[in-house]
Amino acid sequence: MKVIPRAARVYIGCALLGAGASVLPALRPGAATPWATVALLAALYALCELPARCRLLGRALGGSVPMGTGSFFPVLLAAALLLPPAAAALTALPGSLLARVDEPPAAPRRAWRAAATALATWAAAQVAEVLSCARALGHGHDAPDFPYALLPAGAAALTFCLVLTALDGGIRATADGLPPRAAWRGLLGRALAPHAVHGLAGLMMAVLWRSTYGPVSALFVLLPMYISCWVFAQYHRERAAHQATIRALVQAVDIKDRYTRGHSERVGHASVLIARELGMAEDRLDVVRFAGILHDVGKLGVPTRVLRKDGPLTPEERRVIELHPEYGHEMVRGIGFLGEARAAILHHHERMDGSGYPYGLHGDEIPEFARVVAVADAFDAMTSTRSYSRARPVPTAVAELERCAGSQFDARMVAALVRALDRHGWQPTVTADETAAAPTGGNVPPPRDAGAARPPDVPGAARPPEAPGAARPPEAPGAARPPEVPGAARPPDVPGAARPPEAPGAARPPEAPGAARPPKAPEAPRPPVAPEAARRPETPGTRPKERA
Repeated sequence: MKVIPRAARVYIGCALLGAGASVLPALRPGAATPWATVALLAALYALCELPARCRLLGRALGGSVPMGTGSFFPVLLAAALLLPPAAAALTALPGSLLARVDEPPAAPRRAWRAAATALATWAAAQVAEVLSCARALGHGHDAPDFPYALLPAGAAALTFCLVLTALDGGIRATADGLPPRAAWRGLLGRALAPHAVHGLAGLMMAVLWRSTYGPVSALFVLLPMYISCWVFAQYHRERAAHQATIRALVQAVDIKDRYTRGHSERVGHASVLIARELGMAEDRLDVVRFAGILHDVGKLGVPTRVLRKDGPLTPEERRVIELHPEYGHEMVRGIGFLGEARAAILHHHERMDGSGYPYGLHGDEIPEFARVVAVADAFDAMTSTRSYSRARPVPTAVAELERCAGSQFDARMVAALVRALDRHGWQPTVTADETAAAPTGGNVPPPRDAGAARPPDVPGAARPPEAPGAARPPEAPGAARPPEVPGAARPPDVPGAARPPEAPGAARPPEAPGAARPPKAPEAPRPPVAPEAARRPETPGTRPKERA
């Protein structure tokens, strides 16, 4: 987002005003602010966030330095448990302003991040203060009051999570223009577990900080936190590599079969809709999406002329097409993270009645993911407009799926798709431009103007590809009968080209590109057809016949 909408600017301004109001009491003269603790915690949080901005350290650790605010929230939660609310809010400012920003504009993003974390820390400290967290933590030789200390720590962590979630949803709604329901959807569920862990780590830091061992002992809590963040960063790097692999394979399929461009992504989306309706676990949703996206990757092994053929396929071409699930399975066999998706790639053309391919499985013998992808694939194929077929309306496609449920498709998967469509809807997509100019390749289907003009001109259609100049004969309709005027189309600038009709065999040489050079020797027009004939003049008359 390079341009911040006005509503988002107003929202950020309000957050900054709120953060300023929250830290103001700590800055007033006479305020009993424990500046030593504030400075130590603020410096510690800033130091934790700085490595993400250090390129040298990032290279040394393979680019897996924990990045972004959130990795070290335990420091802020410890501040919320140890300090008054205004002082706790101050500890969030330096680290948030120094944290790494990946997308422009950097300054508004840093200002927003500082305001949001300061407000969340202030709110958490307010809750901890109300629940008498300072007394529960103990001090010096006084032991902490367990298990009561868990209550203010848990309440502070929950408050921190709720405030951050509310603020993040607001910025998404104002900056990205999302409806409120979509802006906050899923934010709280994804944040609860991490913040609960951060709250426990913050409680450990606060207890050690108030113990006889002092603040230095609290630093040992950060070491396991940093290691866990490093592992998390490694996981995200690996996940990004997986996504890049999938995108590369899908792009290769789209380039080869451009008439179904975008089909794979939509099948992946429809597969996830079905899987959610079936109640599949979250970790399986990614795999079923991969299965839908890569279900046609085996088309990379199918000849392009077969993929782009306009009209019905011959039995031999159909057998070649039906090999693409096996080709795809071979291609992805070694990609371990695909898991169940590999079986779906292999079996997504099986039918419930056993008449599918490649192995004729039936019923529950077909893997679950394959049955999901089969329904998603058929639905998108019916609702997409392509260069050779018009899209069917969604209700018509659904009726067709329901008609074939039980024989071709799993009825449970069809019912799940129908429920998902009722809930989320579906936007049919044009996958090929019907008015686009034809590519220059010779294996494209001929619903294009250039390709359609060739068959009427030359019924045999075998010779024109040999001579690029064959596109000109429409100017001379008689050019389709070479015996009458064999050389008239190509050598109009050669006066002697009118005498070759005296030789009956001279009608064929124009098919060879070298036929344009006979004027140098009109009395012997045949040798230029085959350059090697110049080296064997003893049998000049035999070469044209052999070539013929």
